[in-house]
Amino acid sequence: MNDRLGPGPHPISLAVRRDCRAGELAGPTADLAPGYIQGNLAILPERLAAQFESFCRLNPKPCPIVGVSRVGDPFIPELGFDLDVRTDLPRYRVWRNGELVDEPTDILDYWRKDLVAFVIGCSFSFEEALIADGLRIRHIEQRCNVPMYRTNIDCAVAGPFAGPMVVTMRPFKAMDAIRAIQITSRFPAVHGAPIHFGDPSRIGIKTLDQPDFGDPVRIEDGEVPVFWACGVTPQAVILASRPEFAITHAPGAMLVTDRRNTELAIL
Repeated sequence: MNDRLGPGPHPISLAVRRDCRAGELAGPTADLAPGYIQGNLAILPERLAAQFESFCRLNPKPCPIVGVSRVGDPFIPELGFDLDVRTDLPRYRVWRNGELVDEPTDILDYWRKDLVAFVIGCSFSFEEALIADGLRIRHIEQRCNVPMYRTNIDCAVAGPFAGPMVVTMRPFKAMDAIRAIQITSRFPAVHGAPIHFGDPSRIGIKTLDQPDFGDPVRIEDGEVPVFWACGVTPQAVILASRPEFAITHAPGAMLVTDRRNTELAIL
């Protein structure tokens, strides 16, 4: 067997990746392939890879690394059977000097032999545990993308990489928010416990109705917004630090892996 293909197929997660590869899926991946780890994507030239990895290590809440490719190799066998980072996400973003220049459904035309792909943990992975405990996830109920916001929290700097932390938001009633904090604290590899709840202005968010990424969601009477660090943070950092070339996922359009969410939980 070609070692790029991993130990064997997982039908549910593989089906999502192949739908992406065929151009049949271009939207958010929340609630797809329940039970499987989803990942944010950041791809950079090799000359920047070590500094970006240092950035992630210094900022483990927004940027927990779950996989890294070899230089020039688009396959990451430890994350999935026949998993190709060039084709297996619904949509990508291509950046030049910090400017967004394209949002293709594959990056075959942009792939280079000097590129390194980083897969970063995604909060979609801990939503399975929240749902299993009976908690409502508003963006899943509304069939839209999770809202994401830039904050006034600066990330630790590594080389050229600096910028603000991005967060996701999910509204809960107070008792459910406490339970959500308890549950997600068991998943540090996918952002762990929230960084803030309550008044969004305390972390620099002016209005919840206009997220920087994703879609606004309804907040019902008696609910409080709860904010988790988000793997879209590298995109805010790319805007701030302007590397000459980078590729990321489109917010909410994740890489679905063959690894199970249960691998990430601290029991």
